[in-house]
Amino acid sequence: MKIGFVGLGAMGELIVPRLMNGGHEVIGWNRTKSRAEPLMKQGMGWADTPSAVAAQCEIVFCIVTDGNAVKSIALGEDGVIKGLKPGGVFIDMSTIAPSVSTEIASEFQAHGMFMLDAPISGSPVTVTNGDASIMVGGDEATYERVRDVLLLIGPKVMYIGESGQAVHMKLAVNSLLMVEVIAFGEAVALAEKGGVKRDVALDAILKSVAASPVIGYRGPFILDGQMPEVPLADVTLQQKDMLLVLNLARELGCHVPLAANANEMMNACRGMGVDHNDFVVAHRVYRRLGGMDE
Repeated sequence: MKIGFVGLGAMGELIVPRLMNGGHEVIGWNRTKSRAEPLMKQGMGWADTPSAVAAQCEIVFCIVTDGNAVKSIALGEDGVIKGLKPGGVFIDMSTIAPSVSTEIASEFQAHGMFMLDAPISGSPVTVTNGDASIMVGGDEATYERVRDVLLLIGPKVMYIGESGQAVHMKLAVNSLLMVEVIAFGEAVALAEKGGVKRDVALDAILKSVAASPVIGYRGPFILDGQMPEVPLADVTLQQKDMLLVLNLARELGCHVPLAANANEMMNACRGMGVDHNDFVVAHRVYRRLGGMDE
């Protein structure tokens, strides 16, 4: 089928080839067209607006940075809703507030269309390795209808519940991810303060019961010279998600002290001027706070 894809950033540019390799024709749009040129050379089509993408497709994916961007792409003057035919499906893979997601879904429902919130859990590394997972919220029959397409993106696709619940679950997962990575940095700094070499501490953690996939691919970034020039998720991007977590917890009256403390470490990263790095850079902040030179 023809599939639309709006938002060709770090994740989108990896997902589109997987859809094309699955036998689908993909029509794309990105705010900066030059970002789409490598995909166009691989066979992706181009349309000048999200609505023009939607007019050609049964399914339109979207993955962008925040809720305002999703609303503009979905409901704006040249938005997906203006081009999608009745019965069409808009699948938003962005990490945004559940309330924003359900608001957008209501508009699509009112126009005889379907929206699924389907945030992807993983990074460019997990997408490239074929290990990404996708959580889906919205109409279950629509989920079943598009499930085979979603499986082209990652092997772990799960239905979470009604509209907004998948992005809600994604925020819960991101809270755990953030706390885990921050605690990792704290543990390594503690080991170093006691005289353990950093590479030895990392190796010990990766061979322990505390090891996890995220520490497996992110942990080596703390070694000298290993921090990537292009972060998987820099401090600002990760903190965007954490602020969504904290606001959601405030709305629900849910106590999240570990998430709040992890967010404070992001503030410390920004204060020390290392926020352009992947957020595992919090390890450096722990070292400085512990009186260790970098």
